[in-house]
Amino acid sequence: MELQIPDLKYQDVGGAQLPYLFYEGGAPQMLFVHATGFLPWLWHPIIAQFVPGHSVWAPYICNYRSCNPYEGGLSWDVVAQDLAAFCRAQQIDHPVVIGHSMGATVISIATALYGLTPEKMILIEPIFLPDEFYRMKPSVKDHPLASRSIKRVNYWKSEDEAMAYLKSRSFFSDWNDEILSLYKQFGMEKLDAGDMQLTCTPQSEAAMFMGGWSIDPWPLLPKISCPALVIEGLKSPNVGLVDIRRAVSALPRGIYESVADAGHLIPMEKPAEIASIIGEFAATQP
Repeated sequence: MELQIPDLKYQDVGGAQLPYLFYEGGAPQMLFVHATGFLPWLWHPIIAQFVPGHSVWAPYICNYRSCNPYEGGLSWDVVAQDLAAFCRAQQIDHPVVIGHSMGATVISIATALYGLTPEKMILIEPIFLPDEFYRMKPSVKDHPLASRSIKRVNYWKSEDEAMAYLKSRSFFSDWNDEILSLYKQFGMEKLDAGDMQLTCTPQSEAAMFMGGWSIDPWPLLPKISCPALVIEGLKSPNVGLVDIRRAVSALPRGIYESVADAGHLIPMEKPAEIASIIGEFAATQP
């Protein structure tokens, strides 16, 4: 029987309601945290490999707190605190935690500083920028990612036009078909007139990128004591910018793995391979 996508729920994390998906299952717990500007629904084909054997949570980190990209955005340090509060409220204890890009960074911060207690951690293409980046205070126009994301196309006349746009963009060309369909279903919303726009707006995405400069993760990595698998896409544009090998060395129990024919968006491009890697790592003895 095909696994159904659950309805979105909300958890108070102290002054904000954090949306999340919950898949009820067995006692082992898993937490999946997505990348900047993306969605928890895109984890569904991967989560389906672990339910009902596991109970799984996937929070939706977009505009759950008011944030302005021109006023510093939404701090990843705040997101990390909210994730830790979320886990306490949901009684998530010693889960296998999986994070992609921004998600990988914020779970690292939450573990090092705010009491998140992973049994194991899987960091997929984490955003650990060179040290000097964290000493800068860039504007939106000077931020290499925020400046692009705030200009993102955010209007289509119909669902067909929206899907044609996605398929025409090289950014989406290597995506798994099921995940591309989920992105159209949940990453775009229909307006009253039948037009389409992004669920996580360009302004919200830019605010998330701006928040990534708020805390330097490098001094925190030695404080993470659980086994941590760090996965790099060898076709990622971040190769050479993000020093994954350095991150693995800084983690007391860090392990390196690469996916040869994948870029930065490995979960969207290779969901079956990522699910297999997660399953194998989760099954190993601590």
